[in-house]
Amino acid sequence: MIEFIKTLISGLGLGSIYALIALGYTMVYGIAKMLNFAHGDVIMVGAYAGIVAFTSAGLPPVFTVFLSVLACTLLGITIEHFAYKPLRGASSLSVLITAIGMSYLLQNLALMIFGSQQKAYPQYIKLGQVSIGPVTVDGITLLTLGVTACIMVGMSFFINRTKLGKAMRAVAEDRGAAELMGISVDRTIALTFAIGSALAAVASMCYGLTYVYIKPTTGAMPGIKAFTAAVFGGIGSLPGAMLGGIALGVIEQMAKTYISPLWADAIVFAVLVLVLVVRPTGLLGKEIQEKV
Repeated sequence: MIEFIKTLISGLGLGSIYALIALGYTMVYGIAKMLNFAHGDVIMVGAYAGIVAFTSAGLPPVFTVFLSVLACTLLGITIEHFAYKPLRGASSLSVLITAIGMSYLLQNLALMIFGSQQKAYPQYIKLGQVSIGPVTVDGITLLTLGVTACIMVGMSFFINRTKLGKAMRAVAEDRGAAELMGISVDRTIALTFAIGSALAAVASMCYGLTYVYIKPTTGAMPGIKAFTAAVFGGIGSLPGAMLGGIALGVIEQMAKTYISPLWADAIVFAVLVLVLVVRPTGLLGKEIQEKV
């Protein structure tokens, strides 16, 4: 029983990282209707920015986190402006190919700058371990859970209650009508990419503090799994991204512990397929009525 609880908590921590990344994915898709497959590599850039800021520049932890967020935010805006904005009226396939190309570009730039060797992410937050009865929980796991929950609540409030959030919802619903109401679609989409990339920076911090070692391809697999989590929960839904990320992390950790680490990824994607067969829009996704 104790082993089960430990595995469950470990899965919640892993799922929180997936959920953080999935929130960025689902925001961009829900509003801009784009699958930004370079999102995972933005996490890698944020991790390297943290390494440079803390290890090379010697900045305090607060400024290290701020620099990572700033670097990822500017990168997200740049990617949107130069790679995706020219493709506003293009086919989905063109956008998808561009996103994959941008992903490989970021990976190879990181390879040229930092090399292929892994680098240790600075452990500037030391929380030790927390004992809950007979179970010992890593403090970083609890921090990741708390940060993810706070961000999900904050983003839900922002999207539903603020003027900018309502503008995002309007653009997601009907771009033409939003423009007629005086909303700048280009600026709204740029803001969406900025927020999604800032969330990627926070995810890079949690990932680095948990798994320590960073390399140019670090963001690839977490990015794919976070996209899976977004689809699993219902892409375009913030609560769905949170639920999908947590569920994915728990399933993966349970599979590693009770079945085999070699089968964990296969089991995760098999569960996704089963869920989509039963509910094609994901757990919390909404049916979209096509206008004829």
